[in-house]
Amino acid sequence: MIKMLERIACVLPLVASSCLSAQDASAEIEARMVASIEARADTALEFLEELVNVNSGSMNFPGVRKVGDMLRAEFDKLGMTTEWIDGAPFERAGHLVARQRGQGTHLLLIGHLDTVFELDSPFQRFERDGKGNARGPGVVDMKGGDVVIVEALRALREVGILEDLNITVIMTGDEERSGRPLALARKVLYEAAEEADIALAFENGDSDTRTAVIARRGSTGWRLDVAGTPAHSSQIFQPEIGAGAIYETARILNGFYEELAGEALLTFNPGMMLGGTAVDFDAFKETGSASGKTNVVAQLATVTGDLRCISIPQLDATREKMSSITAKSLPGTSAKIVFDEGYPPLAPSDGNLKLLEIFDQVSRDLGFGPVSKVDPRKAGAADVSFTAGLVDMAIDGLGTGGGNDHTVDEWIELSTLALQSKRAAVLIYRLTRT
Repeated sequence: MIKMLERIACVLPLVASSCLSAQDASAEIEARMVASIEARADTALEFLEELVNVNSGSMNFPGVRKVGDMLRAEFDKLGMTTEWIDGAPFERAGHLVARQRGQGTHLLLIGHLDTVFELDSPFQRFERDGKGNARGPGVVDMKGGDVVIVEALRALREVGILEDLNITVIMTGDEERSGRPLALARKVLYEAAEEADIALAFENGDSDTRTAVIARRGSTGWRLDVAGTPAHSSQIFQPEIGAGAIYETARILNGFYEELAGEALLTFNPGMMLGGTAVDFDAFKETGSASGKTNVVAQLATVTGDLRCISIPQLDATREKMSSITAKSLPGTSAKIVFDEGYPPLAPSDGNLKLLEIFDQVSRDLGFGPVSKVDPRKAGAADVSFTAGLVDMAIDGLGTGGGNDHTVDEWIELSTLALQSKRAAVLIYRLTRT
């Protein structure tokens, strides 16, 4: 027994020394990645400016493809295998895919190429304000996040790590206005999620780099079509005429409000309404017109909106309730509500929370402070939700900081481009080592 203890006593210092040596080596690699990103900070910002100055509104297919080509060239330089998925089958420009086939933990990195700013938008150029910020269409949602992905992977290549990793990058070309059918438009993302272990998404979340997203509400659209009996306005409410389409529409929308408003993490927003004697609605362009007279009972009405939930059970229950309310028609009217395909919810999970803890530790170790989870109401639907139930862990909001996304005042805090690139590089390194 004494000899055994002596042998153990001799081995323990060697084990401890080996552990310390491995930790020192890892720390050195992480330090080299951080230094590499710092050295390229100005170049990365210049690339971001180039991307932003190319209009890539979802429906500007040539612009989306051009941004895809620019990013594809960067992945090619990193030695990754790249592919363009043609979007014609789902009526969009398409998606960019980049792969590095190594061993171990398979990471899926998610970005998108398109913005909400189409060719007719007055907001088209990247402009620095001289105070460390810049304005530009899609600068924070999410071309900044796309550059973070490139810079993090470049840093991993600089230290000789990237070629051994198992990584898939998918940048969709229709995140802001998804193609249809949605199952086809997101087929490549579903397939990648089925193969991956962990999903890292680089949207801007709530645009605060002190937070990350581990739960997102899903978003689905709905359309309400109402019909009434046209007649002279003096005859409204008579048994043979009834209430008319606009009163019936008001009843239904008020019913939604009365019976569903206030439920945690549930929202249902009527975004557009047309009503009158005639209604002309273009669902593809999301525009329309209505005509009628004050002395005529409205014959038609159309309302479109969205529905956001935190879980599939909540979504199913809400759809059922909205359908039930719609079915209780006023006299002389009829109504139909239809729900379209939408983004699924990313419900909170133990795996997502664990991934946040790892990311938080990375941030603290790099001297950037803690990272907390975002209230799901502060982050809209995003592509990461399509990985729900398919990967062990998922996190979003790893993109840049800024604000006012989806408006002509969208801006980025320029220093966060390097900050998030450093965090992402170290996070990827640690996840793939374990």
